[in-house]
Amino acid sequence: MTGQLMTTLGGLGLFLLGMGVMTDGLKALAGESLHAWLTRFTHSPSSGALTGTVATAVLQSSSATTVTTVGFVAAGLLSFPQALGIIFGANLGTTVTGWMVALFGFKLKIGAAALPVVFAGAMVRTFGRGRWQEAGKAVAGFGVIFLGMDFMQSGMSAFQGTVTPDQFPPDTLTGRIILVGVGALITLVTQSSSAGVAISMTALSVGAINFPQAAAMIIGMDVGTTITAVMASIGSSQAARRTGLSHTLYNVFTAIGALLILSPYVWMLERTW
Repeated sequence: MTGQLMTTLGGLGLFLLGMGVMTDGLKALAGESLHAWLTRFTHSPSSGALTGTVATAVLQSSSATTVTTVGFVAAGLLSFPQALGIIFGANLGTTVTGWMVALFGFKLKIGAAALPVVFAGAMVRTFGRGRWQEAGKAVAGFGVIFLGMDFMQSGMSAFQGTVTPDQFPPDTLTGRIILVGVGALITLVTQSSSAGVAISMTALSVGAINFPQAAAMIIGMDVGTTITAVMASIGSSQAARRTGLSHTLYNVFTAIGALLILSPYVWMLERTW
């Protein structure tokens, strides 16, 4: 059992490493064009929301988008209303990771497929020049993400039947609030809501938790991810602090709303999907 736990933790480490490598590569590829793009296409909160969604989906990091936005507000390059739109959009764009895991992570033999991707990316990173090096870095990171998913799934499969939903807080309002706190704590520790989502979905896939429990944890992870923007805004301008606070309040209120509709949402899914 200890060996399987180490496999799970090692898989989480690979996932976090892959996310970091891929994000760094994508940010380097974007370069100054990301800055120009954010300021050029953010004319209103609605256009900012679209910009934030696309930027986060491309970078695979809502933290990168929100921290950049707070920095732009502090520098006077973006107004407070424009920044709000980008941050709201970033919350939508970050769901792409969850869809990647759901669509590819559990339906394909990702371990065998990920290794050639890592090799190809590493070769491009080693022998490429200029932007090709960053592209190879991003590709290798993408492969490492799914390699980590494979290890996590393999490690957690040992807990199937041993760790069950009954061992987690019950599916009551109090139980869900506790799981929201657990989800927020996971994000604070890993500094990645994407990693938390991957952990929850992997546990769900092996039957360690049920869908309402996984959903409550993911709601908490959305709250926990606000810490990055808050830290970035500390000691900055008033507009930047307002941006960080607004990001936190938005995620807290959406978490409350999500908790309120969770029961009817689960009921609807059980009968339609």
